[in-house]
Amino acid sequence: MSNSNPDMNALGVMALELAGGQQPGKAVLPSEQAGELAALVGRDLAKLVPQVSGLDLVLAGAHFDPAEVLRPGWPIHRRLEELQMRAPGRNQGPRLLAFGSDANGEVPLPLQADPALIGGGLRVVPFVLAGDDAVLLGETREALEEVLLANGMAQPDTALLAQNAFAAQIEHARYFTVNDLAAMMAMQYDNQGLADLWPLLETAMFAPGQEQWLEAPPEPLLRYVDGEVRMALFDPAGWCAHYGHERDGCDRLQRIYDQYLMRQRQMAAVLEAHGLDVLYVHVHAGQDAKVLLGH
Repeated sequence: MSNSNPDMNALGVMALELAGGQQPGKAVLPSEQAGELAALVGRDLAKLVPQVSGLDLVLAGAHFDPAEVLRPGWPIHRRLEELQMRAPGRNQGPRLLAFGSDANGEVPLPLQADPALIGGGLRVVPFVLAGDDAVLLGETREALEEVLLANGMAQPDTALLAQNAFAAQIEHARYFTVNDLAAMMAMQYDNQGLADLWPLLETAMFAPGQEQWLEAPPEPLLRYVDGEVRMALFDPAGWCAHYGHERDGCDRLQRIYDQYLMRQRQMAAVLEAHGLDVLYVHVHAGQDAKVLLGH
């Protein structure tokens, strides 16, 4: 897919690769500490892409699972944009805006990560580069796409601040655009045997108005349309018929059918982690699954 960012702002993350899978001790930074991290992030990015210094940098002082960022509509980045629009000082030059917990330690909703997605080896700290100069933004987006994936390592003092602030053991800290992050996740899913699922996720993120099927037997049958995924839920006889197994041998295939159901649950969990609703469509023997899914 082409442009992940149909509006003008540049969306990115600071990716924290955790050592030994140990989770950070702190989920959200106090506002002052978030500001310190944002200052170093802004410095790092401006060294890599000088145009960054002419834009607002808006940073979430919190870390998330990559799947929370890679969702249709880019909800976490959109929340940062909303906060940027409401922050004082517009039209007074580039601003550094960082958001963390309040004076009472309360965590505002935009910074609350999904507790069900804690445990992975990579956490991401989202940021937005925003401004009113469309030409500058376009140049910045293009430069970030060219530079960050190959050369986007955070400076040592930035990585150290992130490590201490989040109480984390960090092996690597680097910057990605959301396109870079999506490409990296696509490779990760490929390594996990989920390559066939990626086109649905990619369509949902980058071209949500389009339609995408997963039709690759023996994989589950899925259709992405209208912002949701419809998954065919076969009973044993319907599964046997759809996938061309001999009816007389269906009883002997119970273990394979059970593995198929486990595969469905795995795919549904991945889709839901990326913010997609999964609608199960029951299919019985003699019914056309593609018709039921709305072909």
